[in-house]
Amino acid sequence: MRVFVTGASGWIGSAVVPELLDAGHQVVGLARSDASAAALVAAGAEVRRGTLDDLDVLRAAAAESDGVVHLAYKHDIAFAGDFAGATAADRRAVEIFGDALAGTDRPFVLASGLAGLAPGRVATERDGVAADPAEDADGPGSRLATAQLALSFADRGVRSSVLRLPPTVHGDGDRGFVANLVGTARDKGVSGYLGTGANRWPAVHRLDAAHLFRLAVDHAPAGSVLHAVGDEGVPIREIAEVIGRHLNLAVAEIPAADAADHFGWLAGMVGLDAPATAELTRDLLDWKPTRPDLLADLDEGHYFQARPDRTAGR
Repeated sequence: MRVFVTGASGWIGSAVVPELLDAGHQVVGLARSDASAAALVAAGAEVRRGTLDDLDVLRAAAAESDGVVHLAYKHDIAFAGDFAGATAADRRAVEIFGDALAGTDRPFVLASGLAGLAPGRVATERDGVAADPAEDADGPGSRLATAQLALSFADRGVRSSVLRLPPTVHGDGDRGFVANLVGTARDKGVSGYLGTGANRWPAVHRLDAAHLFRLAVDHAPAGSVLHAVGDEGVPIREIAEVIGRHLNLAVAEIPAADAADHFGWLAGMVGLDAPATAELTRDLLDWKPTRPDLLADLDEGHYFQARPDRTAGR
């Protein structure tokens, strides 16, 4: 297939592109900069210049493709406080893709998130799936509502699926949450956690996630919800302990009153308890994660070799 990929040069996209190419697909990647375009060419992909705001570019690229993988999201403005703006741009793009692919039975795979999906229990692929996207409790401005919209494309002749990613998609080169925890520990001189540190983060290795995206393009039935979960839930204290051991720092509870000062923008995530399972996904697509789990990946040492460029996006 000829697959159009947004976010193709990003943290996850740069693994999805070679995964698709190695499976025999052609890839056309959206690039908003010369650097992104050069990275795509080097990987063996074609380039379509544009951004998520260039709706005519998105429409044409989708119409010319045999399938779409939508990974791009305006994480920069979302983490700067304009979550509504980022989500609105994402929804406009998804609407364009739905219109372009309607009636073709071609695949459309949307990357979404797992955080906050089922507070207090293990989230499954059945959570957060409403019969009608307009019925979503979070309202039309939420990412969950955008995912519901993508699933509804199945009724319009699109083989749509939503692939939910954990907060932690780890691997060599990660600049996300775990890299920022490492940087915070360096800055503060202590590897911290909140409360007992028993709250859990689901996680997946970047290359295992990329493989699941390829399986979704090839085989996911219309209307599928998929979970890219390798670790169902890693206690935050265990993450802090590995970081402390590698940096030779004390590991300690950070009082809740000091969380914002200590962790900065990460404070809301460090206390999150969001375990999730991928049992249905594994059964549906015979997906078997083979890469190191989060703690083993941390122990490989690459998170500690140099001070990471601490940014929030994927």
